[in-house]
Amino acid sequence: MKKLLLVIALMPFFFSCASKKKIADLQSRLTELQASSDQSLAKSRADLADCQSLTASLQAEIKKRDAELEARTTSLKNLQEQLDYMKRTNTNLLDRLSDLSIINKSGAESIRKSLDALNEQGKYIKDLNSTIQRKDSINLSLVMNLKRSLADVNDEDVTVEVKKGVVYISISDKLMFASGSSVINTKAEAVLAKVAKVVNDHKDLDILVEGHTDSVPISTDCIKDNWDLSAKRATSVVRLLQTKFSVDPERMTAGGRGEFEPQAENKSKSGRKMNRRTEIIVTPKLDQFFNLLAPPSGK
Repeated sequence: MKKLLLVIALMPFFFSCASKKKIADLQSRLTELQASSDQSLAKSRADLADCQSLTASLQAEIKKRDAELEARTTSLKNLQEQLDYMKRTNTNLLDRLSDLSIINKSGAESIRKSLDALNEQGKYIKDLNSTIQRKDSINLSLVMNLKRSLADVNDEDVTVEVKKGVVYISISDKLMFASGSSVINTKAEAVLAKVAKVVNDHKDLDILVEGHTDSVPISTDCIKDNWDLSAKRATSVVRLLQTKFSVDPERMTAGGRGEFEPQAENKSKSGRKMNRRTEIIVTPKLDQFFNLLAPPSGK
């Protein structure tokens, strides 16, 4: 009987200990969940900031392209107005000469051929402008895709921009190669993989890879001078794009520019740093480019 009374007396103590342990476990779990939630929130905010930065950059690029398109549209409108005026003038002249019987049949035919030539020229101008607008749209799409793909890369190491109507991807020497070397490092391979993925989606464009150096002379057992170094680096890039990332070699050209196309003065350390770079230039295919510039056949 005494033992039974003792057990009954101790029961609240046992239940109290069990409840405290359960509460402690729940509080520990709550703390872990709160920490995990804070980490997720911080990452989400960082991703949002990156996305906002990229969006602002793309919006600025779109605004720039819209301004260029508006200027070209205005120019085309002016050309079309001039063409329409010339056509009306020639047509009125032809009608007047015919009415007065001053012009013979061969003269009238000559003027009609001139009108046909003007019509053909007008069509050529429209086609040319349409092609330029289409090329600008492709360039804008290419730039947007590249910037989105390379969003996690430092802007000082990789820049993407449109110059002279083509897309330039400039990669710093620091990211690509060790000093005086033409061997591409692992970190740069990851960047080239992203570039290759985008250019492989635009198979109608060619790729020119140019190596650039600063003006500091170099001469080793393997490299004769800066011409040699820049050409070897460009060749390393196209070889990697072909063999590892399946870029069609027929689309690519490798060239070394040495120290002779600097972006800044070679007198300062910062200037030499800017000049040591590899540029991947995405261009229209040359045959299509020259066909674009050619006037209408037989005119």
